[in-house]
Amino acid sequence: MSTESAAGPGRGLRLPTAWAGGAAGIVVLIAAWSVLATTVLSTADGVPTPWAVVSGILDDGWTFYGPHISQTTGEAVSGYLIGNGLALACAVLVLLVPALERLLTQLAVASYCLPMVAIGPILSLVLDGDKPMVAMAGLSVFFTTLVGALLGLRSADQASLDLVRAYGGGRWQQMRRVQIVAALPSTLAALKIAAPAALLGAIIGEYLGRVDSGLGIAMTISQQQLDVSRTWGIALVAGAVAGVGYGAVGLVARFALPWSRGTTVEGGGS
Repeated sequence: MSTESAAGPGRGLRLPTAWAGGAAGIVVLIAAWSVLATTVLSTADGVPTPWAVVSGILDDGWTFYGPHISQTTGEAVSGYLIGNGLALACAVLVLLVPALERLLTQLAVASYCLPMVAIGPILSLVLDGDKPMVAMAGLSVFFTTLVGALLGLRSADQASLDLVRAYGGGRWQQMRRVQIVAALPSTLAALKIAAPAALLGAIIGEYLGRVDSGLGIAMTISQQQLDVSRTWGIALVAGAVAGVGYGAVGLVARFALPWSRGTTVEGGGS
């Protein structure tokens, strides 16, 4: 059997098809935005045309957006690493000490349910500099990653765990050789979702924090100045940065899980 037939006849077409579907969705969205901005809504109603927004972004350029993107991205990355690191550590701790599960999951749910606009001012009073924004970004990702990691760790094949135990392996060996591998798909999926969530947490923190730059600060100032096109431009740039973060983690996931690429029903049955 050839490699091509084993992989399935549609494997080489899936990626271009996915890109075409995404591009078509973006085109439809821009077309709908343009029609609404020139008919039902207008700049006076707070909705500029896509071309006005893009023109404003190009006019502002990197001189304006660069410092704001760097500030917000730095906060989001720091919070992403800290929040996800704590979540993964808690997931491993729950697996090793099951008695802690109830306490840690309750803390995770509490962190998820806390309104950001309520906890932001408190963090701004307790912390200084950009630490409130980092904390907000960390809180935004903790629950999702903890749940994804726990589900993945518990999805390990029982027969594989019994085999490790039969060869004298303890709980740590079971985790290292079986459970961590089993947890990778769901954990990486949670980490992908956490990437844009961390950016959102950092931006919300900037609304309530005490920093001089950042996408949240820039958006607040542009709103106060009634600069509609720039406000939309900042929102569009923030969305693009979030998309880059999501895509970057997705790319890492593709290389970390090579056995999951190109898996299809046809391929599995060949």
